[in-house]
Parts: sequence; C-alpha cells; structure tokens
Amino acid sequence: MDALDAIESVNTFIGTKDEGNTFPGASMPFGKAHSSPIGSHYAGYRYDDQQIRGFGHFFLSGAGCWEQGGLVPILPVTQLPSTFDHKRYATRYSHDGEIGKPGYYKVKLDRDITVECTATTRAGVERYTFPAGVNGTLLVNVGQANDKEPVSASSIKVIDDRTITGTVETQAFCGGRPYITYFTTRFDRPFREFGTWTPAGPKPGQRESAGGAGLRGAWVTFEPGPVTACTALSQVDAQGATTNLDTETSGKDFDELRNEAQDAWRKELCCIEIETDDWDERAVFYTALYHVLLQPLTGSDADGRYRGFDNRIHEADGWTYYEYYSLWDTYRAHNQLLALIRTQRSKDIARSVLAIHEQGGWLPRWAYANQETNCMTGDPVTPFLVDLWRFGHLEGREEQAYQALLQNVDGIPPESSRFQGRSGNPHYLKNGFVQYDKRFPKKGQDTDPHHGASATLEYALADATLAIMADALGHEEDAERLRKRGLNHRNLWDHSVTDRGFTGFPRPKLQNGAWLTPFTPQGPDGFHEGTAWQYQWLVQHDVPGLITALGGKAAAEARLDDFFAYADLLIDPARTVREKWVVGPYDYYNQFRYNPNNEPDLHAPWMYALIGKPEKTSVVVRAAQTLFVNGPAGVTGNDDLGTMSAWYVFSALGMYPAVPGTGEFVSHAPRYARAVVHLENGKDIVIKAEAADVTKTQVVERVRSGWLGRAKDRIELAELRSGTTLEVDLHTLSN
Repeated sequence: MDALDAIESVNTFIGTKDEGNTFPGASMPFGKAHSSPIGSHYAGYRYDDQQIRGFGHFFLSGAGCWEQGGLVPILPVTQLPSTFDHKRYATRYSHDGEIGKPGYYKVKLDRDITVECTATTRAGVERYTFPAGVNGTLLVNVGQANDKEPVSASSIKVIDDRTITGTVETQAFCGGRPYITYFTTRFDRPFREFGTWTPAGPKPGQRESAGGAGLRGAWVTFEPGPVTACTALSQVDAQGATTNLDTETSGKDFDELRNEAQDAWRKELCCIEIETDDWDERAVFYTALYHVLLQPLTGSDADGRYRGFDNRIHEADGWTYYEYYSLWDTYRAHNQLLALIRTQRSKDIARSVLAIHEQGGWLPRWAYANQETNCMTGDPVTPFLVDLWRFGHLEGREEQAYQALLQNVDGIPPESSRFQGRSGNPHYLKNGFVQYDKRFPKKGQDTDPHHGASATLEYALADATLAIMADALGHEEDAERLRKRGLNHRNLWDHSVTDRGFTGFPRPKLQNGAWLTPFTPQGPDGFHEGTAWQYQWLVQHDVPGLITALGGKAAAEARLDDFFAYADLLIDPARTVREKWVVGPYDYYNQFRYNPNNEPDLHAPWMYALIGKPEKTSVVVRAAQTLFVNGPAGVTGNDDLGTMSAWYVFSALGMYPAVPGTGEFVSHAPRYARAVVHLENGKDIVIKAEAADVTKTQVVERVRSGWLGRAKDRIELAELRSGTTLEVDLHTLSN
C-alpha cells in the first residue's frame, strides 16, 4: 500500500481511551449511520474494554454526555446464549489483527468469529465470518444500546428470510426527549431459523416482539459460510429506512461497499496534503482531519425527506439536510475549518440551521436529531452563523439569517417553546450582565443564569460578532448597539480580586447586582466548565479593553506567562503541558492554568499574538500539540464532535480563527515543511516552512506572500480563498 495513501494514514483508534469518546468503526463522511463495536463505555467502544457486546449502527464522535446511541447492535454467536442481556452475552476479542481505517473496521472475536465493518451514508454494514462448517447466529438487539443509553420502547419484526425491520425509542443526548429511529436490516443470503425474545424470554419461530423498556430482539441462524448484514436507519418512517437500504446497498456485496466508502474517504482526506517523513505525524494529522469530517451528520433520507423541529416531514430538494450540532464546541474551530475546506457542505449546514429556525421557531444551541436539548450555555449559534456568512455560505439568505439571529440575541423563547435560547437575556439586556442564580428554572440540562459570569462573556462575544454582520448588511443602528453590548464583559471585571499575585478578574454578580461572595478565580461558581482564569481570555473581540483591565501590555503578557507556565514550556514543553496544564477530562474547576482538554480557552494561545507577542503563541501551540499522539489516548479530553481535532488541524497548518466573524486567521509556526490545502473552488493554499522541525521550539520570523493587504500576523480569508502561497520563515529558540 502506498505510504502516502490518506486512508492508510488514519488510525481510528485515536481517541478511544481517556474519554476522547471517539469510535473506531466504519462511517462515511458526515454519515447518518455507522458500524462500530460496543463495549462497556457510554460512548460505545473503549480500547481497554475486555468484551464486545455487539456492533451498533449510530454513534456520536467525541461527545461528553450519556445517551450516545449504539442503536440496533448485532452480535455473531455460534449458539444461543442463556440470557439475552448483552452485558452478559458479550464476547471477548483480540486486538491482534484489529484494523481501524476510514470506512473499514475488522476484529476477531472468541470462537474464531471474524467481523468486518463498512458503511454507506445511511447504512452500517458487517460481514460475519464463522468457523468452517459451523452454523452462524446473529443476535439483533433492539432493547439495548450503548451503556447508559436508555431504550424506552422497541419493536422488531421478521419480514422474510432475509429481512428484519423495527423501531427503537431512545433518550436523546444530554437532557433531550425520547425519539424514534426506524431500521431495516437485510442479509445477503437467507437464514434457516429465527426467533424473537422479550423480557419474558426467547420465543423460537415467533416473528414479532414489541413493547416498552426491557430486553427485546431477534435471532437468525444461517447455514455455514460468511453473512453480510446491512442495516439502514431513518428518523422519518419505516419506508425511509427501507428506501435508504435499497438506494445505497442494493446489488452490492461487502467488498464493493467497502471500496466505495474508502474511495469517498480518500477523496475527502486528500483535500489537505502535508509533507512529512514521520509516520506518527501523518497519523495524528489525518486522523484529526478524519474526525473533523464525521459531522454534522446527514439528516435527510435518500429521497430527501427529513423530520423537522416541528416533528413534521420535510423534503430537502437538491440539497442535504444536516443535523446534530454541538455548537458550544464547534463554533470555535470546527465550523471554520469546514467552511474553508468543504464549502458546499457548509452551505447546506447553514441552510439546515435556518430550517431549524423556520420549523422550530428559534435557533438551536445543542441540536440532537430533531430536537433542542438546551445543553451548554451562552450563545454559540451567533458566531457559528456569522462565520458561515463571513465565509460566503449564506448567499441569498443573509437577511433571513440576520433576522433569526437578531430574534435570538434580543429575545427569549416563550415558556411553551422547547428552546431555551438566551435565558439570561431579560437581566442581561436591562443590566448588562447575566445574573448568577442556581435556582433559575431550566428546560434541559443547562440554563445560562446557572453560569451567569461565563454566559455574560459568551453573550458579549456573540453580540460583538453579530455587530460585524449588522454593519455589513447596512443595519447601522443595530450594529452600534450590538457593539456596545459587546463590551458588557467589562461589567463583571472586579479590580479588587487578587489571585496568585495578579489583580482583577471577571466575577459573577447576583440578581441585585452585588458581587458573589465568597469568590475565588479558581472556583466553579458562575462559570461553565471552567474558572475565571480560563474565561478571562474570552474577550478576543475587545483586546484593548482587556489590556486596560489587566494593567497594560506588560501586565497582560505576565499573566499569560503564568497562565501557560511559559518559563517551564521553554525548558521542557511536553512535560510541562502534562504536569501543569492537563487534569482529568472532566476536572474543569480549581484551576489557574490553560485547560487544553476543554473549549472555553482553546483560543487563549493566540491572545499572545493579539497583544503583540506572536512568538509566544508559537511556543505555546507547539507545546499543546504534544498532547496529540498516535495511540488510543491520542486526543486530549472529549473530541466534542471534531472540535479538538479541528483545533489540531489549524494549529498544525500555522493559522487559527481566533476572533469569530472577522474572517481573519492569526498565524503561528506550522509543523510541516510544506502543506497544501485544496479548496473546492480549484484554488490552493500552499504553506511553506522549509525550516520546520517539530523537535525544536520555533517561532515565526516572517510570513511572505503576494498579498499586499495582509498585516504581518494576520491572514485574511480573501487571500486564502483566492489561492496563495505563504512562505514562513522560522527561528529556532535555544533552550
């Protein structure tokens, strides 16, 4: 195999340990359905699991909540188990010979059973190979899914000697409601025996099982030989699942489907080329790019139908409806990377988010299937959509998007709406900050006043971002008031708070305007998944204001130095980041340093550049990159639907979208001597850094190109889209 084949450069096991929460099985780019093993972890598979419970057909990549799918798991066995609880009938397996590549997964189970997985956009596919001369049985489980994924109702029906259909009602992610998935499973040859099971036990020869929560499924037994099973999903109806199956798998064997999946991935992954002789470097980069290209997921069926946020059936005619939006995460890097390298999909993503508004009445925050979960806080949809506008992906829908965003930033959904929106808006619009109130009622897992300080900072960033769009569209009065609201973060700056020798931090305020007391900048109160130390930097839209609050540029630099343990980074970057930055993936609080495991301060390394110290950005970014390695523990924290991976891709290329809505990328030292980004408009972005050496601490000395309008430390979107060659001169620091 060609060593430069992008398929061979991906290791899908990266992120399957230490709560990276990725899955190793097969998918198509942005696919609705998957085929991947299920173990004892709520995200599906964990590399050090001892057993596999089945091969499920729906997963989220890198999410941090429970209720993550694993629907309709199938497990091959050589005889019926004594119990139909998959926790008890699970089988051991071996990592020897296990393969995880884009569009293909292979593993050997106990009793000499081999399973291979591939996928189409809307179907997961397995080939089960049993020992010679042995009848093979497949257990199709609809009553169970991933660990901690409640199944509240299910049904299964044996249609004929090759086909099974059914439904699974499961709890949506992170505080959502139950929803129904329809499936059709078809085998490439007839089975000779079958039966179903219920909570009461097995029933040989019975074709149907349906009811509420509890053990439920069917088994089918085949004459000796390999069996291929294709399982298509739909949230529309039973016919949708069957149509998806017929459209994408009919007349094709496993090898043909695998080749199609891998060809699709090869085409997607080749959008970026890097020059490196280090195999681990290639694996880390291309696996990160692979994880970026997994989501959002295709929502429309093969016939264009999809279930909207009004629970009605709609049709995407001539475009693809996408769903599953972890916006609190993805607005920070993932969205911009897709907008740059996958323009047509990004246009459909923008159209999909607007469809959510049309059908649901409000814009989403964490949209799962066809419902809003109200997970996380702040206002991520505003920078998300404004960036898509900035990249040109709202063409013809600019005013529609703007009015939806204006409704979102100026209002609040009614009590009858499932959307919670900016629940802190009444107090924010009147007083300039979101109150900290842990008793504030919520519609889902989260609500903004429970994290009033960080919500204020997120609102202000969103307002400042929307002001850019308002100004460009000619809404001058809106732009002016939104710009002023973008400074509301200053209302929470308390110049009396001192910590670690530094004075002045953002501090929560109560309903009556009083400061929260007692308060420590390292504590959890008022900030969502972070502390005042991390959130103080979430003002990249108002760097002059931050510099003033911190006491000047020298004081700002000193605080950043302490935040990153900069002096230690210069001596031993890899050790420093693991000993002084990294804590457990869910230990968000009691911290005063950079948390590379989580999103609120992902942009913080570029704050050095924004205050005029770009060389220090390069030092910090190179150090952070050491957390990404070619192994199961190779993702830092949850990958969060490709967000951490997108961070890595941008950081490796040498540019990062630090300030939403501006279309500007802040430059830093790239990792590779040469990288080429192939844009869909036929233009190329060529990044040359001949002196690049990842074993050394390097900073940017100069960036040269033919673009005359570019500031030294900024790369403009217009330059990138028109095609450009960036020649980066690097300087190596002596330790």
